[in-house]
Amino acid sequence: MNDQRPPSTPGIILEPTRKLALERHYLRPGGPWDRGSIEACTPRTESRALRARDATMTGMELDALVGALAGHLRSAGATRASTVAWQLPNGIPAVALYRACWRIGAVAAPLHHRLGEREVRAALDQVGPRVVISDPTMPAAGVEGALEVVHGGDPDSLLRVLPYGPSVRAPDSPAEAGDIAVALFTSGSTGVPKAVLHTHRGLGYKATLMSRAHGLGPSDALLMPAPLAHISGLLNGVLIPSLAGLPVTLMDRWDPDEALGLIAAERVTFMGAPPVFFLQMGEAGSFSAEKVRSMRLVSTGGASISPAFVAGLAERFGCTVKRTYGSTEAPTVTTSIPGDPPDRARETDGHALGEVELVLGDPATGAQLDPGSDTGEIWLRGPELFVGYADRTYTEKVIVEPGGWFRTGDLGALDDGWLTVMGRLSDIIIRSGENISASEVEAVLESHPAVRQAVAVGIPDAATGERVAAAVSTSGHFDLATCREWFRSQGITMFKTPELILVLPQIPTLAAGKPDRAAIRALAASEGAPAPRDA
Repeated sequence: MNDQRPPSTPGIILEPTRKLALERHYLRPGGPWDRGSIEACTPRTESRALRARDATMTGMELDALVGALAGHLRSAGATRASTVAWQLPNGIPAVALYRACWRIGAVAAPLHHRLGEREVRAALDQVGPRVVISDPTMPAAGVEGALEVVHGGDPDSLLRVLPYGPSVRAPDSPAEAGDIAVALFTSGSTGVPKAVLHTHRGLGYKATLMSRAHGLGPSDALLMPAPLAHISGLLNGVLIPSLAGLPVTLMDRWDPDEALGLIAAERVTFMGAPPVFFLQMGEAGSFSAEKVRSMRLVSTGGASISPAFVAGLAERFGCTVKRTYGSTEAPTVTTSIPGDPPDRARETDGHALGEVELVLGDPATGAQLDPGSDTGEIWLRGPELFVGYADRTYTEKVIVEPGGWFRTGDLGALDDGWLTVMGRLSDIIIRSGENISASEVEAVLESHPAVRQAVAVGIPDAATGERVAAAVSTSGHFDLATCREWFRSQGITMFKTPELILVLPQIPTLAAGKPDRAAIRALAASEGAPAPRDA
């Protein structure tokens, strides 16, 4: 495999594979990266592979569509290492576009459906796409030269907007394992989305590993409500179903009642998605234990997940709930597996999988902490790690040399290999010189019987620097007095107790399903906070 050849994609300039990567033991012959491209490893099957809205395809039908679409994309000018971008809802066309790009060696660059016009243009500027495809209702349709497809692009309309080209069979693909497979755009409340670059072998390795970690087999069926342009959607809605040969049902818009109906009808056994989806299903009026009887496993992650949340969700759905940790740059690097101690699996975000390595760093000095240190910034490396951002200046800021560790920007604690994520470093609340972990406050709040979900933020204060505020969704009465009494009864240090409680019908979220802390912070600041009652 030619690891040193940089792709020639217009707009994407990636230095040759870092020499630090060549020193990694997982690149040994026969190791996790010693594999073909994604399409070369995808099985062909007559069984049902995809269900989306009213359309259903078998694996063989999807394979034929992928080949035809690959030929059309090639005729439209897409070549090996060029970029194809699209902004479409979840559906068969989105899955087919991913795989058609991989079949001709092109880079797939999906745009999240909630990105606005300014964000779309900033994202496309980073990757210089040869082809842009969009639903006419989405901002990417306004990009010069963009091809519009009807209603999210049923397969026929997707083929009609592209010039005809002969079908491309999987064995004819020029893609190599070390080629860039995707450019995924990070989401956030501010700033320009960064294009995160992953290779065929990195993604293929990750999907194969997670299939084994989740114990997925022929009797399983998946439901994917999260956007396929997000790392969770790509991994659990495209890669795992394709490489493991499992059926998946895609949702083009989120509706908790519809999701419950699909779980029952399709006998869904596994879902990997952000916590908001499970929370809303559990609260839906149509929820019943009978509808989710087929579910055996939920995989979800986020700094706001607490042991109480996991226990409540497991009881509600009657299945195993796994906490996971990962990011767009490093998907699902920790979780638990069968046989792990239940209390560890519930109270932490799991342990490293496969050949992932985890250490802690000092966020102030940027130096690696001694192995005995139990809290610090989470650093990691492994086969699934991204190979850089399209803009290399960002890459240089997060890769620590020597060693090639990725600085995640997350604060965590390691205890005998078990990781507990304590939130983003930027989510630390500093009150009167004391550091307060937002996730710790959230865990205490969510352990109250009336609190379904909680998000803690810091709001500016002239006297203390910051004060603790929290937004909560509740199933009963919960106000500031109740909150303070609860923290007191739990033996929590008084300065960590929220001084402002916002009771909201629903916690606002970002496009990726994470809590929108900026919006909550702005709302809390506009509400103001009472004078501090305690030093």
